[in-house]
Amino acid sequence: MIASDTNASLDDLDRAIIQATQAGLPLTEKPYEAIAEQVGGTPAQVMARMQRMQDRGIIRRIGAVPNHYVLGFRGNGMSVWDVPDEHIQICGEMVGALEFVSHAYHRPRHPPLWNYNLFAMVHGRDRDEVMLKVEKIAKLLGENDRGHEVLFSTRILKKTGLRLPGGNP
Repeated sequence: MIASDTNASLDDLDRAIIQATQAGLPLTEKPYEAIAEQVGGTPAQVMARMQRMQDRGIIRRIGAVPNHYVLGFRGNGMSVWDVPDEHIQICGEMVGALEFVSHAYHRPRHPPLWNYNLFAMVHGRDRDEVMLKVEKIAKLLGENDRGHEVLFSTRILKKTGLRLPGGNP
């Protein structure tokens, strides 16, 4: 979600660019020209504004987001880890740097039912491959791994980023 102070600092052109691109860049040879035409600016303005929003953390990154199911990665599982709170930052950075982890999060514990504070999405062609990768994470974490589980995906219900009102579906 865009922070309220950040949201207030967005002007109409920034908002229009976000709305025009939140479903992805147009699949054309010159996507910035297509966006510029849509928002009433120039390609140079669009690129400069997007860079500025990225520098300010409003846009995290610009890049391709492949559909891992279409690519054959069907054994996807959210691994959840109980790591010492004082080591969460370093553990999260180590796990997040692994090529087979697409997302890593620090989340609050809810004891006594939920003692996990590090979440990492692991992708594999099947569940066995995911479990082998989870074993690699466990070895990497060493004594910081005080317990873990894997919650396997069964189907995608929704997969999108933040959407501002009035943007593309």
